[in-house]
Amino acid sequence: MSEPTSTREENKPPLNGRRALPPNNSNDEENEVPEVDPFGLIPRGFNPKDYLRVVDIHMFKEPHEINKQQHHTDKYYNPKLIVRRGQPFQIQIDFNRPYRPETDQFWLEYLMGRYPQQNKGTYIPIIVGNVLKPGEWGAKITHRENNSIRLSIMSSATCIIGKFRLYVAVWTPFAILRTRRDPATDTYILFNPWCQQDAVYLDDEKEREEYVLNDVGIVFHGNVEDVKSRSWSYGQFEENILDACLFLMDKAELELSGRGNPIKICRVASAVINSRDDNGVIAGSWNNSYDYGVAPSAWTGSVDILLEYYSSKQPVRYGQCWVFAGVFNTFLRCLGIPARLITNYSSAHDNNANLRLDFFLDDEGKVDTRLTKDSVWNYHCWNEAWMTRPDLPVGFGGWQVVDGTPQETSDGMYRCGPASVQAIKHGHVCFQFDAPFVYAEVNSDIIFSRMKKNGTQVIERIDTTHIGQLIVTKEVGGDGMVEITEEYKFREGSDEERLSLETAVMYGVKKQTTRDTTYQPQTDIDMDFQVQKAVLGNDFKVTITFRNRSRNSYTATTYLSGNIVFYTGVPKSEFKKHSFGAKLEPSSSSSFDVVIKSSEYMSDLLEQASFHFFVTARINETGKILAMQKATILEIPTLRIKTKGELVAGKEMSVIVEFTNPLKQTLENVMLRLEGPGVLRTIKKEFRSIPMNSTLTWEVKCIPMRPGLRKLIASLNCDALRHVYGELNVQIQKP
Repeated sequence: MSEPTSTREENKPPLNGRRALPPNNSNDEENEVPEVDPFGLIPRGFNPKDYLRVVDIHMFKEPHEINKQQHHTDKYYNPKLIVRRGQPFQIQIDFNRPYRPETDQFWLEYLMGRYPQQNKGTYIPIIVGNVLKPGEWGAKITHRENNSIRLSIMSSATCIIGKFRLYVAVWTPFAILRTRRDPATDTYILFNPWCQQDAVYLDDEKEREEYVLNDVGIVFHGNVEDVKSRSWSYGQFEENILDACLFLMDKAELELSGRGNPIKICRVASAVINSRDDNGVIAGSWNNSYDYGVAPSAWTGSVDILLEYYSSKQPVRYGQCWVFAGVFNTFLRCLGIPARLITNYSSAHDNNANLRLDFFLDDEGKVDTRLTKDSVWNYHCWNEAWMTRPDLPVGFGGWQVVDGTPQETSDGMYRCGPASVQAIKHGHVCFQFDAPFVYAEVNSDIIFSRMKKNGTQVIERIDTTHIGQLIVTKEVGGDGMVEITEEYKFREGSDEERLSLETAVMYGVKKQTTRDTTYQPQTDIDMDFQVQKAVLGNDFKVTITFRNRSRNSYTATTYLSGNIVFYTGVPKSEFKKHSFGAKLEPSSSSSFDVVIKSSEYMSDLLEQASFHFFVTARINETGKILAMQKATILEIPTLRIKTKGELVAGKEMSVIVEFTNPLKQTLENVMLRLEGPGVLRTIKKEFRSIPMNSTLTWEVKCIPMRPGLRKLIASLNCDALRHVYGELNVQIQKP
């Protein structure tokens, strides 16, 4: 009986004059696959049961079984088979009778998406042969016993990654008989950094364990003078995270056939991680008000964010650079692309990519906020992903910068990368993607210039060393910091550095010369200032030092401006203005202290407790100006974490979080979060108020699932106090 015409019409894809088939860009959608595929008319006496029939398929998909062990996928909290491409895996097929190779013919079919096609890599028929070729699709029988056969299957080292559906097809004289659709045999295929033919191959086992298999990391923040660190839970193996990461590629509408290419995946992911233009994962907010969402500083890891997005399909509020980078890192590691989180201290956000950040001073030497558009971020986090770059000349593979934080558009969307770190170091910024922008983030000069009354512009100072002073990442196999500045730039002032800059300029990075404006600095007086280390809520002092190297006496009119700033270097408010006259005796040094009281800054304080000081001094005798700027952050109190009870997998234990309020005020509506991959899912609790000097104690009971070294991460958040963290390493024993 044929089906009525109307329903058949509805199932047909809409016609489109440009392509025979609609785009195939969803890993989730499926097509109907017939169980009986006749070659023509089927004779009356034909009975499928007379032929070889598949009774069962064993996938060996448990974490302790051969496939997940050999493919390093045993940590995924996912019941289905997960393997890595370019490496053989085993399955067993049980038939209704012994298999006879002389007369029986069967093959395997792997399908992905709604419109599987062989030339697109979304329909893969595999004939069983005698030999497996490395890095190419194939299957061979390794064992035969009674009605069962054991197969070793090799996937291509360039195949698309994602979730494939498996069918076994048996040939009979009149029809092809297929197994029924069975989700239990679905097979995830991921990138394989252990396979030499894979584009993401990484040859160091310690690095693979860190950059692919480690599910916790460190985010370095603060500023150059005062590097701070906090833990971040990537959780790439947690339940549903793999499906959530595959969904991101569907959301970005990346054609299935392009999903074997890490360059394409990184490029589309850097756009879909942020919510600008495409309703992506995280909505950014840098304005200190986080209504209807979670403050960026409160997140302790990526899992909550990805799962919320996967279920709601709406951007999760809110993120700032380390949140975008943390979630991006989870995505990359989950799919098997080696990745690490990078922090660049004093990162230039150069609005017109001319390799200079212009700070304009008014007549008194104060920064003119109307004219100054560029900003220096105290720090900025991005990611590096490891891959070959066959689209570039030899030598530009390896670490690539990818950045999901929405800063500037690239080809019309907020995204950045992948840009070769090697190309950035050598100034070869002509190679795709977005190398000039990253080059400017680590190499710009800061130029202080002053508009005179008659409209001429005078350059007062050029600072060539402030930007990109320190670039760091977490060390392999530990929680320490390793400096990688040398991977991005040559030593300041070296011949190679000049050459790299000239190359970048030749390739079209705009670099204005300073010849068109008069620049004659005061050379015989040096000025510097130091900010005392201070704890949030206390007074501290700024010490300004002059050194007069000449034989003349000078007097200086000095102005200090203290601003509360976002970590992006954008000022919120000026909380301190202080002017004084200084006498500078010949051939001597003199210091002046300015005291900053807590009452002056507490009311306006932003979450990162970040200050920016400008000191400008006019030498009255010559009219020349000395200018300097520095960022500083306060010490923020931490959370203390302890455990109680035996630390054994499968047994109940307690985690205790403590915090003492150091401020001279009551903290209100305080939100605590606690998580630890493999120990406990994220738990939140709100406390109405914590009076000054009083201590809060929160006890959580949990049952750790996985043995081994695990990390507990906690955060505290309220309007008056953010970026309060605590962490604890715990060794969970085997039962």
